[in-house]
Amino acid sequence: MSLKIAAEVYPKSPSETVMEPLIVVNEYDEDKHKVAVEKLERLCEVGQSGKPSLVTDLMGDPICRIRHFQLHVMLVAEYGEGGEVVGVIRGCVKTVTRGNSVYVKLAYILGLRVSPRHRRFGIGTKLVEHLEEWCKQKGAKYAYMATDCTNEPSVNLFTKKCGYSKFRTLTILVQPVHAHYKPISSNVAVLRLPPRLAGSMYDQLFANSEFYPKDKDSILCNKLNLGTFMAIPKKYLSKCDPKRGILPPSYAILSVWNTKDVFKLQVKGVSPLAHACCVGTRLLDEWMPWLRLPSFPDVFRPFGVYLLYGLHMEGKCGAQLMKCLCAFVHNMGRDGGGCGAIVAELGQRDPVRDVVPHWRKFSWAEDMWCIKNLHKGSSQNCDWFTSRSSSPVIFVDPRDF
Repeated sequence: MSLKIAAEVYPKSPSETVMEPLIVVNEYDEDKHKVAVEKLERLCEVGQSGKPSLVTDLMGDPICRIRHFQLHVMLVAEYGEGGEVVGVIRGCVKTVTRGNSVYVKLAYILGLRVSPRHRRFGIGTKLVEHLEEWCKQKGAKYAYMATDCTNEPSVNLFTKKCGYSKFRTLTILVQPVHAHYKPISSNVAVLRLPPRLAGSMYDQLFANSEFYPKDKDSILCNKLNLGTFMAIPKKYLSKCDPKRGILPPSYAILSVWNTKDVFKLQVKGVSPLAHACCVGTRLLDEWMPWLRLPSFPDVFRPFGVYLLYGLHMEGKCGAQLMKCLCAFVHNMGRDGGGCGAIVAELGQRDPVRDVVPHWRKFSWAEDMWCIKNLHKGSSQNCDWFTSRSSSPVIFVDPRDF
């Protein structure tokens, strides 16, 4: 299936209109499009001259960020007779809660790129429209996308041209991985939960949240999932039996997703002085780990991140236990090699948000989620816009990151 559109170019003479060759939108074909897509990604990753930028290395797999969804697609826009790839977009469809244990089929749109030389021809809009049509054919009732609130071109495209509404705002918390280990209280025990038990607990904890995926078992059993961990006070160790539903008065739980085997990040464009300062703090931390200096990881070479998801805490000691779990994952990243940061994305009303350790300078205060009803005029699908979940929690699917 393909879509053909004509892009008009207006030359200096207002009386003359030239029709550019057709733009054709097709599904991604690895043999045909892979090299061209990788070239396009590099073109779009170039930051402003003289300013630091964060670039992404998809490690030779353009569909790596959607591969772990059962229903996924990548579309490419081809220009002219030679079929030059000038735009790409990715999407997937999944079933999630919209709050209060009600499930709905939802599309997630990500990875929209348009060649700098071919912007303002409506290619981005057409890619979104064509992807939405594919998602509707797969049964999606809604579509959503996420972007930094400061990314005006992206926000304007989706809200002003494609009919999306600003829906939820989340915070991305980033904790660099230091060369030293973070201390964990000797009064705290960290347990690893098997996937089935973790899924059962998550069903109870997140049933009323928003965006909780119905196929959570495929996430918890995925090779990228490094485990689900629970922190409890050691004095309750002999009395606690999560398999039988016997939990202590206070506990914390989270899961860890390994993105460094999917894609790598790298910071470029940093001044030599800033680079030297960062390297210096790292060397000091490696030489004198007992000082526990807040060193800067080596982000000037490709690095990965561990994503925390499914975070929940209970009881008066819950906050302390959550901090211990975050320290535990930090130490996992420190030992794992190639992990530069621990990342969590949380709703602004989520109580865990105020507990997770992070560096404010490297975190995103407002990650904007925009949503659209793909079936306009159908009142049964409008409840999500007008009602608010009884839970303050938004479950962030690690596959979305």
